Amino acid sequence: MSRLKDTYKNEIVDAMVKKFGYKNVMEVPKLDKIVVNMGVGEAKENAKVLDAAVADMELVTGQKAVLTKAKNSVANFKIREGMPIGCKTTLRGEKMYEFADRLINLALPRVRDFRGVNPNAFDGRGNYALGIKEQLIFPEVEYDKVDKVRGMDIIFVTTAKTDEEARELLTLFNMPFAK
Repeated sequence: MSRLKDTYKNEIVDAMVKKFGYKNVMEVPKLDKIVVNMGVGEAKENAKVLDAAVADMELVTGQKAVLTKAKNSVANFKIREGMPIGCKTTLRGEKMYEFADRLINLALPRVRDFRGVNPNAFDGRGNYALGIKEQLIFPEVEYDKVDKVRGMDIIFVTTAKTDEEARELLTLFNMPFAK
């Protein structure tokens, strides 16, 4: 069992109850899932690029990635409906906590000129979105085997009702918010 999950069970629940005054421990917000998404624009010309992106994502998340297809055609971008243009993975349970732990404690500190993540990237419903410019910050990815540097979006979906609750939850998970 991951360190983060053990910590959640004990200290985080106590701290949240103390701060927000929940009557029942079941009211305490928790991490529901983490969605990792990678848009691969150049996949429209070369399908092999998408295979490399999927391999990178599977290496980083430790779970099989699913191809995402274009919902509608856009002539300016030369994209047709149904064309594969990216990949995504939804992490839940043990893998979710393990990925969050690796992201917060290993990957984010490796970002160049890192001053913290944007504290205002909440959506109003208690979910947090984070963009990463390169997959190289993850220790699993070998620099020599990367064909192209790609970014990814990481969305933390929580059961929190407000952004304030979600911010406090992620702060207790040691998310390095910028001051």
